[in-house]
Amino acid sequence: MVYAIIETGGKQLRVEPGRFYDVERLAVELDDKVSIDKVFYVQNDSDFHVGQPFVDGAIVEGTVIRHMRGRKIIVYKMRPKKKTRKKQGHRQELTRLMIDSIAIDGRSLGSAVAETPARSVDFEGAEAQAAE
Repeated sequence: MVYAIIETGGKQLRVEPGRFYDVERLAVELDDKVSIDKVFYVQNDSDFHVGQPFVDGAIVEGTVIRHMRGRKIIVYKMRPKKKTRKKQGHRQELTRLMIDSIAIDGRSLGSAVAETPARSVDFEGAEAQAAE
């Protein structure tokens, strides 16, 4: 199993190829490719690379799926016995990012295409089974 620990938006995430993650808003358009070079750790089965602080030559590539806003958070401040109340809401701006591949020194360790098994569907056989 291939995974990496990256930094984006001031937060650290454990990412795997073929999965999507919601990160802080990135200033890129939809369906654009994003390369993240702030990689702290990469593991490929029993082989691992630890950075000091970042792994040299490691790149995580992803595709922007959509931009959205997170769930609403209510911030309520109250001072007792003073009749002071302040209610405020916040929705974080997010970008949904699909991780395509993890590479070190140009050598791809894992990609979403390689890990997804191909499925074939036999429609004629399915119709024959449904008729029985």
